[in-house]
Amino acid sequence: MSKGKVAVLVENDYQDMEVWVPLYRLREEGYEAVTVGTGAEKYASKHGYPVTAQLKAADARAADFKGIVVPGGWAPDRLRQDPGVLRLVKEIDAKGGVVAAICHAGWVLASADIVRGRKVTAFQAIKDDLIHAGAQFVDQEVVIDRNLITSRKPDDLPAFCRALVRALAES
Repeated sequence: MSKGKVAVLVENDYQDMEVWVPLYRLREEGYEAVTVGTGAEKYASKHGYPVTAQLKAADARAADFKGIVVPGGWAPDRLRQDPGVLRLVKEIDAKGGVVAAICHAGWVLASADIVRGRKVTAFQAIKDDLIHAGAQFVDQEVVIDRNLITSRKPDDLPAFCRALVRALAES
């Protein structure tokens, strides 16, 4: 029996580990991790590893998900241009669902306008983007601000996944 659904966003040039490690960790914990894309059926990672989207963001309903994982790589630059992705992230955040973002995923959070007044971390290269979006940026392996979980890079995945699983269990 599933503990609930968690969306894992996918788009071309995703950071391999930042999709697959949380996806498998969620499944290991008994959650139904659902890959959600912007419209294509398959996406290739930075290293060419394919992932199949099970659902389009435009068709996804926030009410169906306990949380959402936004991976890094260059995928967030594409994800943040999709109205369905931004709506889904914003609605999951608004209902208090877990929003977990790593690396360049902060771009999606900024475009969804959910970082204003919140403490976050991300890959150093997008620090200024998050500050300009109104976030308080800190350099830590994982930062938790209410239902928002952020991390910096693949090396932070153990802490990121621990925080994600703990937050889902408490929600």
